[in-house]
Amino acid sequence: MPYRTTPFSNGSYYHVFNRGVNKLEIYSSNRDYRQALLSMDYYRFVKPVMKLSKFKELIATSQSTIITSQLNANTTLVDILCFVLMPNHFHFLLKQNTDNGISRFISQFSNSYTRYYNTAHNRSGHLFQGQFKAVEIESEEQLVHVSRYIHLNPLVSGLSTKNTLSDFQWSSYKDYLIHKSYYVQSTDILAIFKSSKNYESFVLDHSDYARELELIKHLTLDIEP
Repeated sequence: MPYRTTPFSNGSYYHVFNRGVNKLEIYSSNRDYRQALLSMDYYRFVKPVMKLSKFKELIATSQSTIITSQLNANTTLVDILCFVLMPNHFHFLLKQNTDNGISRFISQFSNSYTRYYNTAHNRSGHLFQGQFKAVEIESEEQLVHVSRYIHLNPLVSGLSTKNTLSDFQWSSYKDYLIHKSYYVQSTDILAIFKSSKNYESFVLDHSDYARELELIKHLTLDIEP
């Protein structure tokens, strides 16, 4: 995946998204989703200590604890504020921490997952639709509305209901409700609300949803919810 010619700014937030080439399904099993989550977690660091495939071989051994400690002591390319993995596309809400961090993170994440997917599904070639899309977040209002848009993707697409949205495994929404994740950084957004319960109400408030879509419709760029 080529890098963008326009650099991202450190400390700024961006809505980042892409889909499968020709709207191809890119996650077709729980195994695929789990691999994507692992790639996302592993490649957010500036200096991964080895290829992800090698790390996976060591996960069940005592060495994995040492390697994980080395990773956690490392600086990160990005903070992952929100994410959702949908059958044929993904959304991230990212804060860049280091120069070229977002481009490096998305490149490593996408390339690693493509190698896995092509091997697992006996295919070759590109998996994602060209260059990823990214739009800078320009206000606190936009930040929270984009986070809600991302977290509502499974509901809008019919993969969950209002009552089961928090059970959807492949997004950060549940992390916002239970405050339990070491790779989702929810503090910046939750600090805007009195509690995680208030954030939950905000996400599920359908009376505001039409307004949210109006605010961020220019971000979707032909990416379906």
